[in-house]
Amino acid sequence: MKFAHLRVEGQSTPRLAVVFGDDALFLDEIMDDAPRDLQDMIEKGEQEFDRVRALSLNAASHGASLTPLDGLRHSSAVLRPPQIIAIGANYAAHSDELKLRSETAATVFSLWPNSLTGHESTITWPGDLTGQVDYEAELGVIIGRPARNVSVHDALDYVFGYTVVNDITARDLQFSEAQWSRCKSFDGFTPTGPVVVTAEEISDPQDLWLTTHLGGRVLQDASSGDMVRTVAEIIAYLSTTSTLLPGTLISTGSPGGAGYSRKPQVFLQDGSTVTVSIDKIGFLTTHCRVS
Repeated sequence: MKFAHLRVEGQSTPRLAVVFGDDALFLDEIMDDAPRDLQDMIEKGEQEFDRVRALSLNAASHGASLTPLDGLRHSSAVLRPPQIIAIGANYAAHSDELKLRSETAATVFSLWPNSLTGHESTITWPGDLTGQVDYEAELGVIIGRPARNVSVHDALDYVFGYTVVNDITARDLQFSEAQWSRCKSFDGFTPTGPVVVTAEEISDPQDLWLTTHLGGRVLQDASSGDMVRTVAEIIAYLSTTSTLLPGTLISTGSPGGAGYSRKPQVFLQDGSTVTVSIDKIGFLTTHCRVS
């Protein structure tokens, strides 16, 4: 199934919907006690997901009113994750092009919740603070149930679903500071979406294709199979030291092709539109403005 947080034009509050092709079914239109968002549904557990799935499929098959997506606005695919964890340098090509050290252990940092935004959003940053804003296509993983000390073999059983993440980064700040959270956590610098695809629809998260399009050019084009550490290995590694709570978003790293490493360099500018995509999930578009 595909879930999204959507708003009717003019409304400020996103509503949880199931996406069927080019249409959406708002859960609050078929359920008196609909979960208020994806986090609410995940926290209520597998029985709640099964109930939502059964009711939504039944409603759609019996002529429930669907709303065309082209008349709706997307909010972030995840709204209230208990944690946003990012994995750095998880593709060898990206590590090499940015001249990052290849560590024995994974590079782990947090993204701040204010950075979340949705498909087709417009992000703004101060031009006097950064002039090197870069794109990074990444596979996002949403944890479905508490994960503590899980094995690599069992790790994917803890995944609720997957989404597209653009881990936008102010490179000049990144290479001037010892930590990476601030340079990647400007307001709106973590677009996610357009949907969360549930885990049963993606049998192998290492068999997905990631691309980035900017200004008519394909700048990233790689397989998730090129990850240094697989999704299962990342989950198992993180769960050794702390419990991964339901709804946690893990951004699993970006392949090669970053704008910083290109000659000449390619950065997001005032008026840029960047689209990152992952097959089986969708296209995530972000518009850029410099203040």
